[in-house]
Amino acid sequence: MATVAAAASVVVVFDFDKTIIEWDSDDWVITKLGAADAFNRLRPTMRWNSLMDRMMGELHAQGRSADDIRECLRSAPLDAHVLSAIRTASALGCDLKVVSDANAFFIETVLEHHGVLGCFSEINTNPARLDADGRLRISPFHDPTSSPHGCSLCPENMCKGKIIERIQATDSAKNKRFIYIGDGKGDYCPSLKLSEGDYVMPKENYPLWNLIRSNPQLIKAEVHPWCNGEELERILLKLVNKLVTPAQVSQLDYKCEMSNPVPTDVGHNQTLPVPN
Repeated sequence: MATVAAAASVVVVFDFDKTIIEWDSDDWVITKLGAADAFNRLRPTMRWNSLMDRMMGELHAQGRSADDIRECLRSAPLDAHVLSAIRTASALGCDLKVVSDANAFFIETVLEHHGVLGCFSEINTNPARLDADGRLRISPFHDPTSSPHGCSLCPENMCKGKIIERIQATDSAKNKRFIYIGDGKGDYCPSLKLSEGDYVMPKENYPLWNLIRSNPQLIKAEVHPWCNGEELERILLKLVNKLVTPAQVSQLDYKCEMSNPVPTDVGHNQTLPVPN
């Protein structure tokens, strides 16, 4: 991470699917690796998180390896403006985090491939691991059986609002401003947790934007919609430059490329720290 990160006054939280990358990573892997028929057959009978774990089993049974999945993910479209925004915000000393309902294997593979894994201090997502047979296993962040989160707004495997509340309660986040960037219905709950002086950046004409527009008085944060990577970069950096101090701006430190993959053999409800 950048050397000025400890003094950063801004926490930037990114969703992953359709925010950092242009597609939904689950859909990308299932479609590109030829498992769409099995997915469509099973979709009405299973919850999403369990379904994705099952689909990884289907791919393994078809002879697809973890390296095949990695290679597929590396080809997922990612706007150069988004990469630039991540690198610049990190260099300005912002504390960057991911909060996503994808999974650790997918997210780490993409971020590492593009050289920005080290820009993020933590990744909050569904745990993933390779079992003894090399099959990718995906687990829920919040186990609905042993530790249900109880939020009616969120899917049972992950409440992003509770994750934001946990981050807000940490010593490292006190007295800092938050910028939350997302697109989906699951990004609405965390947007409700933001305070005056914070910012939410919903992707225009996506579920988060529509939910905010339907009842805007419920959102305390200032709303700045975006529709493509170029707008995301321009708006995010404009907000960051309003919030960071001149001393931070003078200490630019580009170290995102100095990253290592994060171990993905983790249990339920865990945050993945990103090593420096």
